[in-house]
Parts: sequence; C-alpha cells; structure tokens
Amino acid sequence: MPRARSRYAPDRGLTGRMVTTMFLIGLLYVVFVGVLLAALRGSWPIILIITGGMFIAQFWFSDRIAAYGMGAREVTPEQAPELHGTIDRICALADMPKPKVAIAESDVPNAFATGRSEKTALVCATTGLLRRLEPEELEGVLAHEMSHVAHRDVAVMTIASFLGVLAGIITRIALWGGFARSRPGNDPAGILLLLIPLISAVVYAISFLLTRLLSRYRELSADRAAALLTGRPSALASALTKVSGQMARIPTEDLRKAEPYNAFYFMPAFSAKESLGRLFSSHPTLEQRLDQLSRISTDLSR
Repeated sequence: MPRARSRYAPDRGLTGRMVTTMFLIGLLYVVFVGVLLAALRGSWPIILIITGGMFIAQFWFSDRIAAYGMGAREVTPEQAPELHGTIDRICALADMPKPKVAIAESDVPNAFATGRSEKTALVCATTGLLRRLEPEELEGVLAHEMSHVAHRDVAVMTIASFLGVLAGIITRIALWGGFARSRPGNDPAGILLLLIPLISAVVYAISFLLTRLLSRYRELSADRAAALLTGRPSALASALTKVSGQMARIPTEDLRKAEPYNAFYFMPAFSAKESLGRLFSSHPTLEQRLDQLSRISTDLSR
C-alpha cells in the first residue's frame, strides 16, 4: 500500500506550477527534437540515442552528480549527532522516512536537498552553516529542505532543467560533430540546419525562464511549509537573515564555486553585489521571504 502523505502543508499552487512547467517543457522538448530530426534526417538514430540516453542519465544520476559537485559526504549519527538529531525530529513531525544525511566541507553557510523521491533523498548542510546557526535556526533550514523532498519539486526541477542543457549540447554536436555537411543553398534541410543555433537559443531561454519562475515559487512554498510544520517562523527568518548577512563575508572565490548550484541551495551565493545572477535568481528576494514569514507568524499568534 502507498505510504500516507506527509504532514507538510500541501501546496496546490506549487503542484499546479510543477504540472504546467513539465507540460510546457515536454512540449518544447518534442518540438526541439522534431526540428533536429527534420534538419538532420540522415542522423536521426544518433539523435534519438543521444537525447534518450541523456534524458535517462539526467533523471537517474543528476542528483548524485549534483551532490558530488557540491561536496556532500554522507555521515553517520555517530559522526554528526546534532545534525542527525535535528533531521530525526523533523521526520517525526512530518511523518516522513529519514533521508540520507550529509555534510559538505565549505565555509559558505548553506544547505540543500537532492533526490528523485523520498527513498533516494539526501539532505546536506555545509560546515559553515552548522557552525553559525543556533539549533532552532538549523531546524528551520532543514525543515525547509525536507519540504522540497516532501513536495517532490527537487525531481521536477532536475527534469525541467534538462532541456536547456540538451539544447546547448545538441547544437555543438550539430555544428561541429560532423552532422553538418555542405548542402545546396536551396535545400530546405540545409536552411533548417542553419536555424538550429537560433532555435536552440530560444529553447534555452524559454526553459530557463520557466524553471526560474518555478524555482522562486518553490522556495517561498518551502519556507511556508517549514514555518507551519515547526510552528517557529521566527527561527527560519532569523536563519535567513543570518545566512544572508554572512554571505558578504565569504571569500569571492568560494562564492564563485557555489554559484553554479544556486538552484539547489537554501540561500543563493553571489560573488558580487552587482552579479548578473541576481537579475535571474532562482530564489525570491530576502525581503519577500521575510515578509511571508512575518505574516505567518502573525497568523499563528492569533
């Protein structure tokens, strides 16, 4: 029998956005592959093998690759008793199975969750976060990350981000991998081949915007769910404020290493105040997050 739903507050808005994003991304994927097949008719078996293989690899292995890239190292209860104890309390509150627990050796104060499902989930905190936060603040942050697991939006974001990566790789293969051959100027296939870079750019831009819109909402949803589950929105607000303030003190080199994984993190890391990443951030602003938590705190106190 399927396991009962967790005690995290359901979010129909998040569910609707995930379904819509996956539908639009899937439609975009079909159109993109269709254009490739039309333009590279003689190479369709290779295209299908590459796109299919990459999709399977993205779904099954991307979470492990991301965790490895962010330096996550699984730890036992004996190695990290406080971290495991906090996760245990959240699992009891949420009525969820316990995920794998990991620590990343990084001074950047952050946390993240990966995994296709509750069975494969991993929740990780950096040493910088563990050193800076009080127990109730850490609980708020980890409850936020566990919300991503409960709502399954980590898996959706992983799949949704696939098409943008694929568009760039297929374009390079088409232009420099030997698929392109000299064709007569009036050959429709030759014209389609010339349009591939433009189509890929459009596909990447659309998929990027769709995933960013979903990502910003899912972060607000995770804040809300964590605050309601723990009953302490002020602790999560305190953690957000503290982590945001500490980011400015982190060496630029460390922040640059963390930036590629911002979509996974509890708080995005930017190497400069004027970073272009802030314009297309995967997270809502600190003010938006604190304002929502303030409203939840007011509602809970009534």
